[in-house]
Amino acid sequence: MLHHVAIEVTPEQASRCRDFYRLLGFAAVQPPPTLRDRALWLERDRTQVHLLFEQEPVTPPEGHLAVVVEDYDRALEALRDAGHSPQARTEHWGSPRAFVRDPAGHRVELMAFPPG
Repeated sequence: MLHHVAIEVTPEQASRCRDFYRLLGFAAVQPPPTLRDRALWLERDRTQVHLLFEQEPVTPPEGHLAVVVEDYDRALEALRDAGHSPQARTEHWGSPRAFVRDPAGHRVELMAFPPG
């Protein structure tokens, strides 16, 4: 199991990114005291996304987070309703997939179910 991924965001982008990942089922959790002023942590089913505050964040152009969403169609609808634009991609492993950018510009792949 993957425990966490850490991505860089500006402090100003953090709340918009938190709201974006909430649409995918992630909820805020407390980071350790030594990181509370440097990061915002989110968790879903024991997997975490760590938003690390950087004044000049690096956003990989092609690298991405892949998130399996339980109700794929509802997740896409919630993202669209919130002003995001998921783009459908070719199915892999029989799973519907889409890509969307979070408010900091990170690519996020949405999958109906994991490869198996």
